[in-house]
Amino acid sequence: MPDLGKYADTVLLAYAVSFVFLAALIVLTVVKSRKSKQLLARAEAHKNG
Repeated sequence: MPDLGKYADTVLLAYAVSFVFLAALIVLTVVKSRKSKQLLARAEAHKNG
């Protein structure tokens, strides 16, 4: 790991916050995708009788 000097805390905090936001975005995207697939499957099942 490179020596970040006196800015190490700030840089590492920025990386941590970015990682948390990216992880949350991925989780929310997967959850919404699964929900959309379920709604589509129900709509198609209703349409096809």
